[in-house]
Amino acid sequence: MLTPASCDLFNIPFFQFAQLKKYQPEAIPQIKADYKAHWQVWQALVSEVAADLGEPFAPPHIERWCNGWQVRAHFFAYFKYAQYRDSAAIISLLLNRRRLTVSLDWHCYKAGVSPIALPEYNQWLDGLDTKKYADFDVWHGSESEYADYQTLAEQGSDSLKLQSPDDFFCIGKHIERDDLGRQNEALWIADTVRALIPLYEACYR
Repeated sequence: MLTPASCDLFNIPFFQFAQLKKYQPEAIPQIKADYKAHWQVWQALVSEVAADLGEPFAPPHIERWCNGWQVRAHFFAYFKYAQYRDSAAIISLLLNRRRLTVSLDWHCYKAGVSPIALPEYNQWLDGLDTKKYADFDVWHGSESEYADYQTLAEQGSDSLKLQSPDDFFCIGKHIERDDLGRQNEALWIADTVRALIPLYEACYR
C-alpha cells in the first residue's frame, strides 16, 4: 500500500550518486534501502493493476528505482495495448513527492519510433465528452509534474487549444500525498485507466 511516506521518499537533496558521495556519503546505504523497499511496493501495486486490467494490455513497463548513476525523482510506469506496443501514446502512472497520477500521456522518448505521430495522439481532443471527463484534470505536456492542475470543468473546453506543433495535453486524475493509504489504490488506478481507454483508443482512429 502507498502512504504519504511513499511520496516523502523523494524529498532528498541530491539524486545523483556522485553528489551523494561528495556531500552525503553516509546517507547512501539508507537511501538505497529505502528506495528498494518503496519500489517493491510500487512494483507490486502496478502488477496488481495489470492483473486486474488483463488483455488487450501488454505487461506494464515499470521503470527501475535507479539507472546506475542516480536514484529517481519519481517512480514511473505505463500501460499500452499489446498491439500498440511501439507507440508513444501511453497511460502513465507517476508517483512523485506531491502525488500519485494516472493519465493519458505522450511518451516523448518513444516519439522517434512510434507508428503514430503527435497529431494522431491529439485526436482524443476531438469530440471530447466534457461531461464525462468534467472532473479529470487536463494540462499541457510541457507543464511541471508538480504544478497545480485544473479540472476540465474549471477550465472549460475552450481552453483546450494547442499552442504549437509540439504541444499536447495530458488528462488524468490524482491522489494527493496526504490522501494516500486511505483507499484501495490498485482499484482506483484500474478504474481510472478504464475511464481513459476511450481517449487512448481515439489516438488510433
